[in-house]
Amino acid sequence: MPLDLLRFFVDNIQPLPEEDWTAFSAIWQPFTCRRKTLLTAAGDTERYLYFVLEGIQRSYYVNPQEKEATIVFTYPPSFSGVADSFLTQQPSQFYFETLTDSCFLRTSHGQLEALMKERPAIQGFVLRITSLVLKGVLERMAEQQTASAGEKFRSFLQRSPHLLNLIPHKYLASYLGLDATTFSKLLGSVRL
Repeated sequence: MPLDLLRFFVDNIQPLPEEDWTAFSAIWQPFTCRRKTLLTAAGDTERYLYFVLEGIQRSYYVNPQEKEATIVFTYPPSFSGVADSFLTQQPSQFYFETLTDSCFLRTSHGQLEALMKERPAIQGFVLRITSLVLKGVLERMAEQQTASAGEKFRSFLQRSPHLLNLIPHKYLASYLGLDATTFSKLLGSVRL
């Protein structure tokens, strides 16, 4: 059951009291879409927080010169969407798309915000998950700015080796901040 996966995920971060879990679980709706579906475009405000049940997605940025940079990949079990736009309700600078057919649970900003106002435990959970996301972003920024190409590649393989065969290599290279030639050389140097 989809809600069982969400509960397992929530319980591993910060368990909610039963009454709060019941209220929290009631705001999620199933949502499915095909591969290469653009869910959020730059300039749009993210209306939903997604919980990934199946599939792989990515968020990416396109600069004024049309250069694309993959920012993050999401896959089960994890929350997904353009987090900064969702939390601030400001227009997104990023795009959010599915790379494969995807199944989610999703909730709207209004539903989650109302629940956080009513239930401190849920507000605490959202603060905890936001803190963990921020921690991950800062660690990734430090790695991007200080690690060599080889170190970035090896770190990625340690974190998410299963993605190597599931995501187009051009997106992986972009995510790691590597050009295609360097990525290809590093890929050729590992045994899969």
